[in-house]
This record gives sequence, C-alpha cells and structure tokens, in this order.
Amino acid sequence: MPPAKKRKTRATAGAKEQENTNSPEPEPSAAQEVPSSSTLTSEAAPAQAESSTSSASDAAAKAKERSERFKALQARAKTGAQKNLKEATLESQRLATDPNLLASLNRKSAIASHNLLKADTEAAGEDFERKRAWDWTIEESERWDKRLKKKEAHRDDQAFQDYRQDSRKVYKRQIGNLKPDMDRYEKEKMAAVERAAASGGLEIVETDDGELVAVDKDGTFYSTADSTAFVEHKPPKDAVDRLVKDLQQAEDARLKKRKERMGQNGEDGDVTYINEKNKQFNQKLNRFYNKYTAEIRDSFERGTMI
Repeated sequence: MPPAKKRKTRATAGAKEQENTNSPEPEPSAAQEVPSSSTLTSEAAPAQAESSTSSASDAAAKAKERSERFKALQARAKTGAQKNLKEATLESQRLATDPNLLASLNRKSAIASHNLLKADTEAAGEDFERKRAWDWTIEESERWDKRLKKKEAHRDDQAFQDYRQDSRKVYKRQIGNLKPDMDRYEKEKMAAVERAAASGGLEIVETDDGELVAVDKDGTFYSTADSTAFVEHKPPKDAVDRLVKDLQQAEDARLKKRKERMGQNGEDGDVTYINEKNKQFNQKLNRFYNKYTAEIRDSFERGTMI
C-alpha cells in the first residue's frame, strides 16, 4: 500500500517559511556591481566643464578689477602731473616778478590817484582835505594822526644819543615783540589764589554787586618792594628755551652789525695787516692786483695749487 499522505500542520508550514527566509539571496552579477568606464567618463565631463567655466570667470573678474585699478592710478597720476605743472608755472611767475618793483608800481599808482583826485577837487573849487576826510570817521582820523606822530617820533629817535637811550629803545623793542600766554597766566593766577585762600592768607569777599574781591590778610600774597617770593619761582622749560633763543638772536644781530661795520671800513676779510699803514698798503695792492691773483688765491684756499 502506498504510504499515506502527511497532513500539513501549522508547525510544518512555519518551518518552511523560516527556511525560505534564511535562504541566501542570489548575488548580483559583475555587470550590476561595477559601473562601466564609459558611464564614469560621461558623469565627470560636466563637472570638469563647470569647474573650468567658474575658474575662467574668476580670472576674467580679477583681470577686469586689475584693469580698473590701473586706469584709476593712471588718472590720478595724470591729475597730479597737471596740478604739479600748474603750481610750478605759478611759482615761476611769482619768482620772475620782482616784489620791490611791484610795490613801487603800487605806490606810484596810489600817488598818481591821489594827485588826480586833488587836482579835480581844486578845479571844482572844493577843499581837498575836507573832501578826503569824508571817507573816514573821527576815531579813525585820530588813530591815524596818532600813528603818524608816533612814527615821526620813532624816526627822530633812531640816532644814537647815549647808552641809556639806546637801552631804552632795545627794551621797548623787546616789549613790543613780547607775546605773553594769557591763558597760562590766568590758570597760574587762579591756582595761586586757591592756594592762598586754602592756607588762610587770602580771603575772597563778595561785594553787593556780586563782584569777587581778594583781600590779603597778612600782606604776603601781593608783591611789594620787600617781597622775596619771586626767588622760589621755577620757570618752565619752554620759557627758558625762549629766553635762550632771544639771547642768541641778539648776539647774531650784534655780530651782523659788526660785520657790516667792518665791511664799510674794508675789514670784512681776513686780517692781513699789523698796523694801519700796512693795512692801507694791502688795500692799495688789492685794488691793483686782485683781478690778476683771484684765481691763484682761490686755488690756495681750495688746496689744489701745486
């Protein structure tokens, strides 16, 4: 008898499904795993084209930027050259114009205008001085008269009288050239007032009209003929430098005047004489033979004469 057919049960169906699940899948073929070389080449070509296009555009942008900068530099150089040429031309014109001649022409023009106005006024039968005074106020006229009077007195005071008068002129000139630092003076003054008020030697009193008045209690703040507080003053470095500069300028002016005075007497060169007669003899020789011996003397001074 043939064997009886086995009935499928739930357990045998589950075992078959598990076997089907655990069975390995078929491996892909070599054609499926590795792409072909033609496919790789076709995919890399667009990327290379894009990179080359971007680099070319960057290079073109940089070249354009450099070109624009170079053109800007060229424009600046051209503008600077034109400006320098213009300034040089103006400077040459200024140097070519004699300032003394220009001042002389202006002065002559002013004198001619004055004489023409005076002639026209007198021809019309009017007072010239009165008509000219119409252009000025009383204050301006008084200042002008005072200035002319001062100028005339200064011109008469130029001649040497005595050493006291000469010292007075030097003192007035120095005072006129003095330029005090008023801001610094006010600061030092306020600091001194505050120190004196703090120490009790100075009292600040306010008057009825609101004005502040400093009252010296013991007489030590304000200087008198018997005051000796000035010996403790230490001037700043810039004031000392200014004093040294003034002394140097005075010394230079003295040497310049001495040189001019010696030049007027024929003593501006080297001292080549031992007495007055020898000096006169040397001057006579110079008058006759200087034009022949100038080159030899210059060679001796340069040290090139053999």
